[in-house]
Amino acid sequence: MEWTDEALVLGAAKHGESSVIVELLTRSHGRHKGLVRGGSGGRMRGVMQAGNRVAVTWRGRLAEHLGTATLELIDANAASVLADPPRLMALASLCAVASTALPEREAHPEVFLGALPVIALLRDDGTDVAHIAAALVYWELGVLGALGYGLDLTSCAVTGQTDDLAYVSPRTGRAVSRAGAGDYAERLLPLPVLTDPTVAGMLAGFDLTGYFLERSIYVPNRMRLPPARDRFLVLLRRYTNLH
Repeated sequence: MEWTDEALVLGAAKHGESSVIVELLTRSHGRHKGLVRGGSGGRMRGVMQAGNRVAVTWRGRLAEHLGTATLELIDANAASVLADPPRLMALASLCAVASTALPEREAHPEVFLGALPVIALLRDDGTDVAHIAAALVYWELGVLGALGYGLDLTSCAVTGQTDDLAYVSPRTGRAVSRAGAGDYAERLLPLPVLTDPTVAGMLAGFDLTGYFLERSIYVPNRMRLPPARDRFLVLLRRYTNLH
């Protein structure tokens, strides 16, 4: 069988003398791997940098086989952020979460499409760190939603009001207003302001998404949040100490 699709490269590992097993986040075929023959050569190494957008043709005798993949570069996203550590780490975090949180070969086009504007922000030198972080928090919320663990941040779980929402219930994933929280505020997770983000606020945002990613996806599968995500958060914390 054979299919063609567009994809983001999530990673690549050498296989044998000259081949590479590439991992992709495809638009219509989910997280998918394939063998790239001759992929360890210089030209293809550049194509298979994590974060690059590619056109892929996958071929295999059976759908469950590893199969072979042929890639053509569309956007060299990795090269565009290589000299900027915050942007490079943000791209690595996105790729690592997609690689570890998404089931293999399960289509989630909304996750792929949601990643594209995040990467567009990363490529824009005028985007500040807080807005990059906010875009990643939004995307991680989208990952949770796509996998059936979406948070309801539109109204208070206690009062029903839609304004002055300040917290999220760690049990239900629903927003809670200041009035609704009452004496239980200390037991709730902070709800970050995503519309006018600050770096400190986005650290709370990553705490929020990280809590639910761990509880719903990583811990049940005996995994932990990826180190690349941790490294990006360390950089954000250093950034808040310098500003």
